[in-house]
Amino acid sequence: METILASTITAIGTMLGLAFLGIGIGIGILGSKVAEAVGRNPETKGDVVHSVMTLMIVTTVFLLFLFAFVFLLLYFNPMLS
Repeated sequence: METILASTITAIGTMLGLAFLGIGIGIGILGSKVAEAVGRNPETKGDVVHSVMTLMIVTTVFLLFLFAFVFLLLYFNPMLS
């Protein structure tokens, strides 16, 4: 039983670490492209920022789904029964 819990916690740590790493890299690339687009064409700043905020909201929703899955694994682990 301890082996299953240790494996589950290791998998959860790996999932969360890779998710935050990917989101951090993605937001960094997105920010650089937004700065490049606004620098190239300043009058489209409102449209670009609106699109970026929409993408950030979608990314946040996916991250919340990941947290829900993590808590599902922690508290309702099917391998422990």
